[in-house]
Amino acid sequence: MARVLLILLAVVVAVVAAVACSPIRALNAVVSSDSYELTTVAYGAGERRQLDVYTPRSSEQTRAERVRPANGWPLVVFFYGGSWNQGERAEYRFVGEALAARGIVTVIPDYRLYPEVRYPEFLKDNAAAMAWALREAARLGADPKRVFVMGHSAGGYNAAMVALDRRWLGGEGIKTTQLAGWIGLAGPYDFLPIENPDAQPVFFHPNTPPESQPIRYVAASAPRTFLGAAPEDKLVNPERNTRQMAAKLQAAGVPVTVQLYPRTNHVTLIGAFAAPLRFLAPVLEDVVEFVKTTPPR
Repeated sequence: MARVLLILLAVVVAVVAAVACSPIRALNAVVSSDSYELTTVAYGAGERRQLDVYTPRSSEQTRAERVRPANGWPLVVFFYGGSWNQGERAEYRFVGEALAARGIVTVIPDYRLYPEVRYPEFLKDNAAAMAWALREAARLGADPKRVFVMGHSAGGYNAAMVALDRRWLGGEGIKTTQLAGWIGLAGPYDFLPIENPDAQPVFFHPNTPPESQPIRYVAASAPRTFLGAAPEDKLVNPERNTRQMAAKLQAAGVPVTVQLYPRTNHVTLIGAFAAPLRFLAPVLEDVVEFVKTTPPR
């Protein structure tokens, strides 16, 4: 028994080290595939305008939370990070599986990255994917009144802009008030002047448009919000970004949930969605609770 525990501990340590030092796709090696049905759809023209849909696999033998409710499951669209110049949807299967296993239809889109595009072109892709999800929610078995946008790191920025800045969904004929809520994990919401060299060319540094900052678009009409961060995040300052965004939303009268997770860093905050790293922080449980307790729009 002791030997088994030592082996399990060694595996966990190896996974943590891999996540900290290499692409986060390493977490997919231990992801189950029996909790969801996976489909791939094009939401626009081009290889980077495709998305994966993780639909909870429901049957009499599955967990009760994966049985489809009368009005449909909630739906989350998740945008991954990568400084707007790297990343692909397949790397985040562990996020899609984690949410689908808990009765949430999950959509993970790709979007165009630098150097193919710069700000704000990738936001147009994000909005198109979000609009697709809103329009197709009922067909996917989801409740159109319980649709959320979520993102981590650069994807947290994308989610914030889609949720708060009416330009992007408006361009798709959609109102931000159609969202039940938005979820930001370690997102940069107020980051001028840009210090990250990978992000500088994406936003035309040093001539970054001021209107590129999500903090500018806080209003009383913003959707209900969940913000999570690592308190010692070295890449995205949680005080300036997460706490400041929360304070502005609260001042505007928007319901906000804020959670800081001391045992995580910028990367393991999203890594904690995967089973081997859930001991680090209850990020998954908190996000699921937020989604399932937020009233329909």
